[in-house]
Amino acid sequence: MTVTGRPYRRRKDVTVVSLLLLVLAAVLGPTPSSAAGNHWWDPTARPTPDSQINVTGEPFTGTDAKGEVRGFVDAHDHLFANEAFGGRLICGKTFSEAGIADALKDCPEHYPDGSLAIFDFITKGGDGRHDPVGWPTFKDWPAHDSLTHQQNYYAWVERAWRGGQRVLVNDLVTNGVICSVYFFKDRSCDEMTSIRLQARMTYDLQAYIDKMYGGPGKGWFRIVTDSAQARDVIKQGKLAVILGVETSEPFGCKQILDISQCSKADIDAGLDELYSLGVRSMFLCHKFDNALCGVRFDSGSLGTAINVGQFLSTGTFWKTEKCTGPQHDNPIGSAAAPGAEAKLPAGVSVPSYASDAQCNVRGLTDLGEYAVRGMMKRKMMLEIDHMSVKAVGRALDIFESEAYPGVISSHSWMDLNWTERVYGLGGFIAQYMHGSEGFVAEADRTKALRDKYDVGYGYGTDMNGVGGWPGPRGADAPNKVVYPFRSVDGGSVIDRQTTGQRTWDLNTDGAAHYGLVPDWIEDIRLVGGQDVVKDLFRGAESYLHTWGATERHQAGVNLAKGAGATASSTEWNPFTSYAPGRAVDGSRDTRWASGWSDDQWLRIDLGSTDRVGRVTLDWERAYGKSYRIELSTDGAHWQTAWSTTSGDGGLDTALFAGTPARYVRIQGVERGTGWGYSLHEVGVYSS
Repeated sequence: MTVTGRPYRRRKDVTVVSLLLLVLAAVLGPTPSSAAGNHWWDPTARPTPDSQINVTGEPFTGTDAKGEVRGFVDAHDHLFANEAFGGRLICGKTFSEAGIADALKDCPEHYPDGSLAIFDFITKGGDGRHDPVGWPTFKDWPAHDSLTHQQNYYAWVERAWRGGQRVLVNDLVTNGVICSVYFFKDRSCDEMTSIRLQARMTYDLQAYIDKMYGGPGKGWFRIVTDSAQARDVIKQGKLAVILGVETSEPFGCKQILDISQCSKADIDAGLDELYSLGVRSMFLCHKFDNALCGVRFDSGSLGTAINVGQFLSTGTFWKTEKCTGPQHDNPIGSAAAPGAEAKLPAGVSVPSYASDAQCNVRGLTDLGEYAVRGMMKRKMMLEIDHMSVKAVGRALDIFESEAYPGVISSHSWMDLNWTERVYGLGGFIAQYMHGSEGFVAEADRTKALRDKYDVGYGYGTDMNGVGGWPGPRGADAPNKVVYPFRSVDGGSVIDRQTTGQRTWDLNTDGAAHYGLVPDWIEDIRLVGGQDVVKDLFRGAESYLHTWGATERHQAGVNLAKGAGATASSTEWNPFTSYAPGRAVDGSRDTRWASGWSDDQWLRIDLGSTDRVGRVTLDWERAYGKSYRIELSTDGAHWQTAWSTTSGDGGLDTALFAGTPARYVRIQGVERGTGWGYSLHEVGVYSS
């Protein structure tokens, strides 16, 4: 920040200035709160003036009868998006040492009437004009349909905590291309620089809140770096805050004309740095294809605008192909986005796309796979929202091959056909903060799977994420929220939220800011019934279950690595070897390839009898459509442990009951291509 210069004051004025500063500190600095008492959840000193919380009653602590934590989880929020995109896209701050009047004020260019609120009218429509005054009147913002104003003021987050939320994932977010093309900015567009700043600001917010409660470690906002810490925080009744990353070019891994601009060393250094900052979950791509993976498209005029950004960033537009399974990416469509298209060079236009080709041709790249495996080594959780279905499919294949549970879908940007695979791995799913009717409908579609896998549910508010939030259902809507109401646990009473001169009512204002999350959950209960909210109240436990299992994961011992291997045939090549042993040498750069006929086999001798329960097959392009996994203790008598008639290549994982075996045979029945069978690597594991 740049501090405005002040005229030089002579020494004789120092005493007067000092007195004025003391008065100013008394007004703006932490002072005993009028609501403060002997309650642990009340601060001993709160800035005055400040927002009201409008929740009474003690926050619940401890665990339930089964020893599980309770509470809601927001798996996707952006506390400090105002620091991203060049610092002037989201107006207002999450907190300010100078008080609420400084925190909740509009961007300079929005004054006097919003005429220059360019991003406002791009995203909201109309002419962008609005009353820029925030504190204390808040006439026009925050609002459910204003995408450019602060929604995460710390006291509003406090209200959500008091209403029952116990986990918040703060995704550090930015986008270098949006920053570069936006007219107003006051800082660099480098993505990693912004990520570092937002991480530091999150720790600063923790310290800011701690001061209100008497010192380090005493506040309700607790940044945690492992699941055990999170459980301890929630047992105390406080909010566990986890750092994630959602950015388009992590570690500088952009691609230009399909050429990667980063290396494996960059990925390792980037992952190490993020981990040291406290980051435990992240996206590998977001909005634009990069050197790691392809994205799941946006649709409509927004999709066209982002496709323009894709071209400006990478030199290429999105490319599509027909999907090979039930999953698909979002349709791009042909809606115009004149403002964005005007940024294209002369003679360049956004291509049209066939309606029956809805999948991104770009999946998980070799560097992307390296990053996924690097996250696994560091026990980090992968966010699969925004990845193309081709990229998600490969990532899930890798996780299944290693029985790795660390997979998260945090805000409805995943094809729902992946739901069971995510739950089968032990992953966690949260839904975008849709309106109550839409939220309940989507929750109902996946309810049976939650019951089958005995898991809770989450929401992703995506506040400050330029997405839009639930609008009002109306003062006369059926089953409207009636104030005051009780929290889900029954221990707190929640009334309409007031900040300054403005009081918000979910029925007439919608989800205008983070403080209305408890009101929105009450709306879900009234519209969808107690079962949906019951699943949400189990969200904190389920999220921590996934995180804890990720931390405890141990890579299995590959019994096949370096083992003896024989085959029915080997493709001859004068320049390289495709011998059977190449499929068990521990390298994806080599492979075994058979002759070009259906009835072929590869046999692996483990050297001694061991328990075998999982076999992984990393196919080259020449894959098996129909094949069997056979086991034997003597090499003469075989039993089929697993089989398929619908193989589609890629990385297959065969899971079956653990069986004693010394020999493992992959018996080809039908090829998937005109070539033979070709395997980069075969893995054999006990479990």
